[in-house]
Amino acid sequence: MKHAFHPDALGEYVAAAGAYEERQPGLGNRFIQSVEGAIESICQAPERWTLLEQDVRRRLTRVFPYAILYTVEERHVLIVAVMHCHRKPGYWRTRMGPTG
Repeated sequence: MKHAFHPDALGEYVAAAGAYEERQPGLGNRFIQSVEGAIESICQAPERWTLLEQDVRRRLTRVFPYAILYTVEERHVLIVAVMHCHRKPGYWRTRMGPTG
Protein backbone atom coordinates (compact mmCIF):
# COMPACT_ATOMS: atom_id res chain seq x y z
CA MET A 1 0.00 0.00 0.00
CA LYS A 2 1.21 3.52 -0.73
CA HIS A 3 1.32 6.41 1.71
CA ALA A 4 0.76 10.17 1.66
CA PHE A 5 1.51 12.86 4.21
CA HIS A 6 -0.85 15.47 5.57
CA PRO A 7 1.04 18.71 4.76
CA ASP A 8 1.52 19.53 8.45
CA ALA A 9 2.81 16.03 9.15
CA LEU A 10 5.39 16.38 6.41
CA GLY A 11 6.45 19.73 7.82
CA GLU A 12 6.96 18.38 11.32
CA TYR A 13 8.86 15.39 9.94
CA VAL A 14 11.27 17.63 8.04
CA ALA A 15 11.64 19.97 11.04
CA ALA A 16 12.41 17.11 13.44
CA ALA A 17 15.00 15.63 11.07
CA GLY A 18 16.62 19.05 10.78
CA ALA A 19 16.68 19.53 14.54
CA TYR A 20 18.34 16.14 15.07
CA GLU A 21 20.89 16.90 12.36
CA GLU A 22 21.74 20.22 14.03
CA ARG A 23 22.18 18.44 17.33
CA GLN A 24 24.64 15.93 15.87
CA PRO A 25 25.73 15.36 12.26
CA GLY A 26 24.25 12.10 10.98
CA LEU A 27 21.54 11.96 13.65
CA GLY A 28 18.98 13.49 11.29
CA ASN A 29 19.62 10.70 8.81
CA ARG A 30 19.19 8.09 11.55
CA PHE A 31 15.88 9.71 12.47
CA ILE A 32 14.76 9.59 8.82
CA GLN A 33 15.70 5.91 8.60
CA SER A 34 13.71 5.19 11.76
CA VAL A 35 10.61 7.01 10.48
CA GLU A 36 10.86 5.48 7.00
CA GLY A 37 11.20 2.01 8.51
CA ALA A 38 8.07 2.59 10.59
CA ILE A 39 6.18 3.86 7.52
CA GLU A 40 7.27 0.83 5.50
CA SER A 41 5.95 -1.53 8.17
CA ILE A 42 2.68 0.44 8.30
CA CYS A 43 2.24 0.12 4.54
CA GLN A 44 2.87 -3.64 4.68
CA ALA A 45 0.25 -4.25 7.38
CA PRO A 46 -1.75 -1.07 8.09
CA GLU A 47 -4.32 -2.74 10.36
CA ARG A 48 -1.62 -4.23 12.61
CA TRP A 49 -0.79 -1.18 14.69
CA THR A 50 -2.56 0.22 17.74
CA LEU A 51 -5.88 1.98 17.23
CA LEU A 52 -5.47 5.26 19.09
CA GLU A 53 -8.94 6.73 18.64
CA GLN A 54 -11.67 6.57 16.02
CA ASP A 55 -9.82 5.50 12.86
CA VAL A 56 -6.38 6.88 13.78
CA ARG A 57 -3.65 4.31 14.40
CA ARG A 58 -0.24 4.71 15.99
CA ARG A 59 3.10 3.14 15.14
CA LEU A 60 6.04 3.99 17.38
CA THR A 61 9.47 4.52 15.86
CA ARG A 62 12.57 2.76 17.08
CA VAL A 63 15.17 4.62 19.16
CA PHE A 64 13.49 8.04 18.81
CA PRO A 65 10.51 9.16 20.96
CA TYR A 66 8.21 9.63 17.97
CA ALA A 67 5.02 8.04 16.73
CA ILE A 68 3.54 7.92 13.26
CA LEU A 69 -0.20 8.61 13.44
CA TYR A 70 -2.15 7.53 10.39
CA THR A 71 -5.48 6.53 8.92
CA VAL A 72 -6.12 3.78 6.42
CA GLU A 73 -7.80 5.27 3.37
CA GLU A 74 -9.23 3.37 0.41
CA ARG A 75 -6.04 3.43 -1.68
CA HIS A 76 -3.33 4.65 0.66
CA VAL A 77 -2.23 5.28 4.22
CA LEU A 78 -2.58 8.94 5.23
CA ILE A 79 0.08 10.02 7.72
CA VAL A 80 -1.62 12.56 9.95
CA ALA A 81 1.31 13.32 12.26
CA VAL A 82 4.94 12.55 12.96
CA MET A 83 4.48 13.24 16.65
CA HIS A 84 6.97 13.60 19.47
CA CYS A 85 5.57 11.36 22.20
CA HIS A 86 6.33 13.74 25.07
CA ARG A 87 5.02 17.04 23.67
CA LYS A 88 1.51 18.42 23.23
CA PRO A 89 -0.54 15.24 22.99
CA GLY A 90 -3.65 15.61 20.87
CA TYR A 91 -2.51 18.63 18.84
CA TRP A 92 -3.00 16.62 15.63
CA ARG A 93 -6.77 16.27 16.14
CA THR A 94 -7.33 19.55 14.29
CA ARG A 95 -6.06 17.81 11.15
CA MET A 96 -8.96 15.39 11.13
CA GLY A 97 -12.40 15.88 9.63
CA PRO A 98 -13.66 17.85 6.63
CA THR A 99 -11.19 20.73 7.00
CA GLY A 100 -8.21 18.69 8.23
